[in-house]
Amino acid sequence: MTNELSAAGVSVGTRICTEFENRFGHQADVVQQTVNWLADKGVTLAFDLLGALAILLLGWLATRLIVSAVGKAVSKGRQKDTLLANFVRNATSKVCWSVLLVLVLGQLGVNVAPIVAGLGVTGFILGFAFQESLGNLASGLMIAVNEPFKIGDYVIVAGHEGSVRKVDIMATVLATGDNKKVIIPNKSAWGSPIVNFSALGQRRVDLKIGIDYGCDVGKAIRIALETLPTVSGVLSNPAPAVFVASLDDSQVTLNIRPWTEGATYWAVYNDTLMAVKAAFERNGIDIPFPQLTVHSV
Repeated sequence: MTNELSAAGVSVGTRICTEFENRFGHQADVVQQTVNWLADKGVTLAFDLLGALAILLLGWLATRLIVSAVGKAVSKGRQKDTLLANFVRNATSKVCWSVLLVLVLGQLGVNVAPIVAGLGVTGFILGFAFQESLGNLASGLMIAVNEPFKIGDYVIVAGHEGSVRKVDIMATVLATGDNKKVIIPNKSAWGSPIVNFSALGQRRVDLKIGIDYGCDVGKAIRIALETLPTVSGVLSNPAPAVFVASLDDSQVTLNIRPWTEGATYWAVYNDTLMAVKAAFERNGIDIPFPQLTVHSV
């Protein structure tokens, strides 16, 4: 009986060992193969990784120095960075990182020759797939070279009015007067008329104020001309101008045109209206409301 139990125990143990080997033997082989590969190639792989990290670190430092030097060279002789300098820095950075990536892959043993050779075909295909993006890129380069506006300028671009907040290689960003963010693709920005209110520094404020037909027009013009220099922000050169614009149904319309710096345009606009209205009221110059005279027959 004891011998039978021993034989049964041996049989069960053999079956367990066989099942364990069937289930985990393959994984053990994989682990053993991995250990053998690491023992054979591990040192070489470690040196390759260290070399790749060294190339990456040195390349990062070199890229920063190159981008900085290129930006300074493009901006040389200018008081501050230009759109062209930003564009060139951006493009130089991307080129440097592309070259660095190829060097790192080569250090890791990747054959980069097919990758480089395939870039031509890939670029041809992508050219068709991303025509719109390439158009924005080309237009961004034209904006950077010609600089029709700069950061902070108040402009009308592609029918949108606002201050320029950002210009990159793909789009121009405006902030409207009511603080809305408008993103305009560079292809649309460069392909439409651009009105830059800040480029020339000074702006003329154009106001129209009507006076009653019974008032002395010469006196009204004189009072307006005397009032304009008292408004803060109004320039003496160019000198303000006031003249009759039109003879309308209910009023004689005067054009009142002071000059100011671009940054103070709206303040001068508002202050001039208030100052001229107050001066007219003090001197008996009436500003009429629309009226209709009916004659009986």
